[in-house]
Amino acid sequence: MEPQKPPSAYDQLHEQAAPVVRQPSPEGCLTVAIRIPVRIVVLVLVVPVRMVWDALVVAGRFLNATVLGPLGRALLWLGRAVFLWPFVGLWRYVLLPVGKGLAWLGNVLVVIPAVWVHRYLLTPVGHGLAWLGRGIGAGAAWVYARVLTPVGHALMWVLRGVGAVLAAVGIGVWTAVAWLVRYLVVVPALWLYTWVLTPVGRAVAWCVRGFVWLVTETVTGIGMALYWTARILFVLPALAVWRWLLVPVGRFLAVVGREVRDAFGHAWRIAGRISLAVGRFLATLLRWTLVEPVRWAYRTVLTPVGHVIRDTVLRPAAEAARSVGRATRQALASARESARQARADLRRMLLGEPREPRPVDRREPLGREARTLGSSTTALTKD
Repeated sequence: MEPQKPPSAYDQLHEQAAPVVRQPSPEGCLTVAIRIPVRIVVLVLVVPVRMVWDALVVAGRFLNATVLGPLGRALLWLGRAVFLWPFVGLWRYVLLPVGKGLAWLGNVLVVIPAVWVHRYLLTPVGHGLAWLGRGIGAGAAWVYARVLTPVGHALMWVLRGVGAVLAAVGIGVWTAVAWLVRYLVVVPALWLYTWVLTPVGRAVAWCVRGFVWLVTETVTGIGMALYWTARILFVLPALAVWRWLLVPVGRFLAVVGREVRDAFGHAWRIAGRISLAVGRFLATLLRWTLVEPVRWAYRTVLTPVGHVIRDTVLRPAAEAARSVGRATRQALASARESARQARADLRRMLLGEPREPRPVDRREPLGREARTLGSSTTALTKD
């Protein structure tokens, strides 16, 4: 036997870096038995729904492209024309010029006069009042320092003396009152609390603690009895029903629901492929049974016939119509000229020849003449 080689550091690193592939958990026979019939039933139910859905999607896209899109754009343009553009015109050509005019009017009527009043009226008056206030303040400071301060110091000295006398009298009175209160009120109250109220309070507290202990033990016993009665009569049966009935049924229903959900997804995808194939088949059938024959007839029959009709009928007819139009226009023009000449002859026979206009000397050159040495271009010096 060949000796086993120890693993190298590269092999250990490769083993550590290799991803751990988890094996799918094995499925039970119940899951497999439920999956196949559920998927078949769901596929039969979902295929018509998916085909109807795809037909509705195609119809909706066609309706959106041909009706709803142009209608929405027309409504948007109509909304802009009815609601947006009048307000924009009102703002741009009415409110904005009026606002600028009111701003200029307010600047001329309010701001400029207010600035002038502040600069040339209120500022000098304020400086004068400030100077007067500084003078009054200096006088008040002198009165305070030279008159009120000495008077105040004298009054404080007198009040300190009076306060010292009153303090001495008050301390004596307070001492006497405190001695009387101590021996007449405090000492009897302390004796009453120590030798009467304290023993009575301890006895009452001991009785209350005993009563509370008795009530607590009684309530605890009744509560334990009720707890075990409710546990035996309600909790243990409910726990048994939950553990041995509801949990298995819930797990079974969860498996069924998961399989139905997966079956719906799988059937929806398969129905999409079936619907796509059916749609392509119907589109191909419609193309080869309707579109291609119409296209072939248009290209091979209608187009040559149309060209022949255009070259043999429509173009000569158009040329003849144009010739008739030109001849009609010429005839109408000659008729109008003849009518004009007839009206002129009739006017000449009835009213005579019109008088020739008499030239008027306006002392202005009638035309531009060549400039020579013996003539001038001005009207006043012209010969």
